[in-house]
Amino acid sequence: MLKSKVNHCTVYFVLRNQQLVFIFGAVKKILPYTAILLFFFMQRANAQFETSRDSVVQLYGVIMTADSLVGIPAVSVMVKGQNRGTISNAQGVFSIVVLKGDQVEFTHVTYKPKTISIPRNLEGNQYSVVQLMVIDTVYLPATIIKPRPTKEQFARDFVNNKVPDDDIEIARQNTSAAKRRALIQSTPADGGEATRIQMNKIATKATYQGQTPPQNIFNPAAWAEFINAWKRGDFKNKNIP
Repeated sequence: MLKSKVNHCTVYFVLRNQQLVFIFGAVKKILPYTAILLFFFMQRANAQFETSRDSVVQLYGVIMTADSLVGIPAVSVMVKGQNRGTISNAQGVFSIVVLKGDQVEFTHVTYKPKTISIPRNLEGNQYSVVQLMVIDTVYLPATIIKPRPTKEQFARDFVNNKVPDDDIEIARQNTSAAKRRALIQSTPADGGEATRIQMNKIATKATYQGQTPPQNIFNPAAWAEFINAWKRGDFKNKNIP
């Protein structure tokens, strides 16, 4: 081992496994302080973890009407400033995990919203509430319905008014022969269909193993299908305008 000084720093050169390894002497002086700092950082992180774990609160309770004390279902229970929450069940009971100091808002389309705050000095990790809500009246914008000036104008508008198709008509259009042919030509084959075609080819080849497979040129059903396809125009070039 050789010893040298470079810029007021002691350097040790060590021959290890036929390689020259150098170690700064200053590192040896820093290591004890680094260990002390690392110990303090670990203690601080552990204290922060304990503090955050102690601030978690299980909030639960029941939401009821203020006049008749009946449980209100489907009330939104949201933590303000956070994209999380829950809803009350059929009896108005709810449960959610919050932090000390959070603000929880109760909203429903029929009732006035309410907001509560979780105490920061709460002892323990559970907090129960009985939240009462008051019925709210929602006023919709006014709608004025005016009749047509004449019967002829009403008849004209009534006849020309386009009525949207119902579910039965939409299903009938989607299952028509023309729509199914268009879907067959444009829809690509999926993995299951490709596998089924390949297995059918293998089965057909195994069936006629050692003999000549039949030709569809002598099959009357194939000729009938060919004629129908020709009449439908399946063999026309779609690229030619």
